[in-house]
Amino acid sequence: MRRTAIVGGLVALAVVVAGTASLASAAGGKTTPKVKVSAALNVGQETPRPTGTKRGASGKFTATLTGRKLAWKLTYKKLTGPALAAHVHVGKRGVAGDVVVPLCGESPACTSGVSGSVTLTAAQAKALKAGGYYVNVHTAANPGGEIRGQITKLPG
Repeated sequence: MRRTAIVGGLVALAVVVAGTASLASAAGGKTTPKVKVSAALNVGQETPRPTGTKRGASGKFTATLTGRKLAWKLTYKKLTGPALAAHVHVGKRGVAGDVVVPLCGESPACTSGVSGSVTLTAAQAKALKAGGYYVNVHTAANPGGEIRGQITKLPG
């Protein structure tokens, strides 16, 4: 009889522990994976080819995609003049495409080190992870873009 009571107590404890684990998971215990992406921007990747650029004109775009939220930072240097705008565009390497995400321009103004976040659609998040987007920075001398970099998913 004593053995039956102990076994019954252990079964009840197992049910409570399993139920608590299920509730924790349902209540948000599951974490959304983070995907890190980046782009190294330079003159050579821009399409069409910019004119009058300075040697060493370059930039870096880094971002983390958590679910559909993209948190990003953009730095750049040695442009022909102030950056007027910067965007994430749809397009494979060497192909110009439409703007998907404005990074800076009117608000916020473009300064190296600008950062922000945006919520993408599910299709945009998928294309970003697949390498279907690029970043470029526009100047008065090169309104179509002065530096550009293809966004790639980082390992890990």
